[in-house]
Amino acid sequence: MASLEGKVVFITAAAQGIGRASAEAFARAGAQVIATDVNATRLAELDGRDGISTRVLDVLSADAVRLAVSEIGRIDVLFNCAGVVHSGTVLEMSDADLDFALDLNVRAQIRTIQAVLPQMLERKDGAIINMATVASSVKGVPKRAAYTISKAAVVGLTKSIAADYTASNIRVNAICPGTVDSPSLHERWQATGDFEGAKRAFIARQPIGRIARPEEVADLAVYLAGATYTTGQVHIIDGGWTA
Repeated sequence: MASLEGKVVFITAAAQGIGRASAEAFARAGAQVIATDVNATRLAELDGRDGISTRVLDVLSADAVRLAVSEIGRIDVLFNCAGVVHSGTVLEMSDADLDFALDLNVRAQIRTIQAVLPQMLERKDGAIINMATVASSVKGVPKRAAYTISKAAVVGLTKSIAADYTASNIRVNAICPGTVDSPSLHERWQATGDFEGAKRAFIARQPIGRIARPEEVADLAVYLAGATYTTGQVHIIDGGWTA
C-alpha cells in the first residue's frame, strides 16, 4: 500500500460522523487533510488539529466546488462523503425528496470529481473514494426508496469512472457501509418518537450485534486511498448484514 505521507486529501461532509473520523484518520496517516462541510460551527471544531485545515463548502454549488479546488491546488485523494438519508417507500417519496437525494448523494459527487479529476489525469495518479451504502444496488432496505435509488447511482458512477480512467492510474472505489453510529442516525431515531426502540431495532438486524463505529469506516477509506491496485470496486463494511 502506498504511503499517504504528504498527500493532500479533500473530504466533504467532514464536520461529523464518518467524514470527521476520516479527516482525523487521514491526518494520523500523514496526509494533509482539507476538511470541508456546510456546517461551519461543527467544522470549526477541527481547527488547530495537526494535518487538518478546514474550509466551509456547499457541495450543492458547482461554482463553490470549482473555486475551492482551484484555490487548494493539488489534490491527491478525493473522499466524497456528503449525503442525505430519506425515509419512505416509492409511494411515499415526493419529487422534492428524490431531487434532493440525487443532488446531494450523486450530483455533488459528480461536481467534485469533475473539478478534481483533470489535475489527477495530468499527473496520471489519483484516488477517488465515493460514499455509497449497502442500501443501493447491493441490497434492498425497507422504506429507503430515494436513498437506495440515489446510492445505487453512486455505485454506477464509481464503476463508470474506473472503466474510463484506470489506464491513467486513477483508482475509484465505493464504500458501502451498513448502519453507522452518527449524529444523523441519532436524529432519525429521534424522529421516530421512540429513540430507544428505534435504536434496538437497528441493532437487532446487525448479525455482529452492534452498529459500526465511524472510525471503522474511516480506516477502510484510508486503506483505499493507498491501495494502488484496487479500482472499480464496491467495498461492503456492514458487520455481516449482507453475508
